[in-house]
Amino acid sequence: MSDKPAEQPSSTSQVLVADPLQSRNAETHQRPLQVAVGVLIDEQGAFLLTSRPSGKVYAGYWEFPGGKIEVGESVAQALRRELQEELGIDISDVQAWYSERVDYPHALVDLHFCKVGAWSGALSMREGQQFAWQQLPVSVKPVLPGTVPVLARLANERGFGPDFLGSPKAV
Repeated sequence: MSDKPAEQPSSTSQVLVADPLQSRNAETHQRPLQVAVGVLIDEQGAFLLTSRPSGKVYAGYWEFPGGKIEVGESVAQALRRELQEELGIDISDVQAWYSERVDYPHALVDLHFCKVGAWSGALSMREGQQFAWQQLPVSVKPVLPGTVPVLARLANERGFGPDFLGSPKAV
């Protein structure tokens, strides 16, 4: 994966509204936050989900690990830094997958998903979060709204039918 700065999601792509019952204050976070997200997949095809730590928005919800892209960083650089800081691992074999814009009540977020096929080091949850290696369907709940489309993509790639996940509220 190149170390060029993050590309924006296509302006023609649909924005996922995380919670239609709560609107985001239009004056805050007008510019989307850029976030690098790692989809770590092991030899058995299991993928890593981590829980959001207490004190953060959506604490306790499960998501793919990652974090904010700093100014001048590429997606790959940010992902390497974030997974070292949060999980204590060094990643390699990083492949850009796709990007998605999510409108959360607290922020508009551009998520840049990368598949990660190799890493070194033992997982160490440095922010007090939990982790779980998962297969489809996932057994951990609740799942962060921005994670649901990724699970659907994984399900599609693995040959599951279109209704595999059911309603996003069920996840």
